[in-house]
Amino acid sequence: MLYVPKKEDFISKLFFFFALILILNSKIFAQQTLKKDVSMLLESERNSITIFQNEADSIVNVSNIIKIQSVIPTDETEIESGIGSGFIWDKEGHIITNFHVVDGGSSFLIAFKDNKKQYRAKLIGADPIKDIAVLKLDENHLSLKPIDLGESKALLVGQKALVIGCPLGLNHTLTTGSISALDRKIKGYGGISIDGMIQTDASINPGNSGGALLDSQGKLIGINTILYNASGAQASAGLGFAIPVDTVKSIVPQLIKFGKVIRPGLGMVFLEDFYALRLGLIDGVMIKFVDPKGPAAKSDLQGITRNLWGQIFLGDIIISIDQNRVKNNDDIFSTTEKYKIGDKVKIKYLRDNKEKITFVTLNQM
Repeated sequence: MLYVPKKEDFISKLFFFFALILILNSKIFAQQTLKKDVSMLLESERNSITIFQNEADSIVNVSNIIKIQSVIPTDETEIESGIGSGFIWDKEGHIITNFHVVDGGSSFLIAFKDNKKQYRAKLIGADPIKDIAVLKLDENHLSLKPIDLGESKALLVGQKALVIGCPLGLNHTLTTGSISALDRKIKGYGGISIDGMIQTDASINPGNSGGALLDSQGKLIGINTILYNASGAQASAGLGFAIPVDTVKSIVPQLIKFGKVIRPGLGMVFLEDFYALRLGLIDGVMIKFVDPKGPAAKSDLQGITRNLWGQIFLGDIIISIDQNRVKNNDDIFSTTEKYKIGDKVKIKYLRDNKEKITFVTLNQM
């Protein structure tokens, strides 16, 4: 039997057809309007938008998890002790962040952009002196997007700088500014000053530590690590610092391979600057202890000693290494860092107020 559609059915289908056309036209109009609006933005705005859209997937949130022992010996509770940011180093699942973000943690949780799941990671290696740490995902079936590495040696003051991170645990935030200064020497988390730090006025807030400082090409130029605020409040004051990417590129491969950084050393421990000042020592570094198996011992350098009657004898005071004047512990570290293991250096020191010279072959710290 032939079906003859009713008039009402025909009108309903016709109405639906015109409604569909209207919706499609509305979407096309909206897309055209959006394109028109984007085209009307400033070039610097379009640049920032593009960088965030292209690079945000390489930035992660890092949660530091510690275990708390309960009253019952076998019962442990995990709590979040701190949060920070990080970025994807490679497709093998290595995540780079600051050492102070992961310090003291027993495990770590990584959160990616537009992904509600958190993924566990473990600590592979860390360098407290440069405040850099490497984590690795326990499971790696994700489609990871490693960050694009740039260079920091050719940066110029005034260049655009962008910060992407997770301040206060908030999901992926962008702030922009410029490079305010270069080659700053700033005291790091490990107590030793970090040379070559990048200063930026792009807002760095608590939780941004370990995140990426990018240039206008979207390439990594530094790891955000320190913010300064004259009032002491935990907020950005236009004075933030980042570890230069050239330093990162030299340290991270060692952390992945060895779990630590292999550095040249003199084979001795030096008196802390605070105690040296109390002794009236302003210029030079006093030797506190000499490793009997190290290179300094072979060169007859002496640390602080005590005789059987409790009388204390002060150690030798190093005043220069080769042509580099030494005034404090920072100078010792920054000077020896320029050499390689096996290099021989000329040490000028004071003993009983008499200037002496010896040579030390640097070994592995």
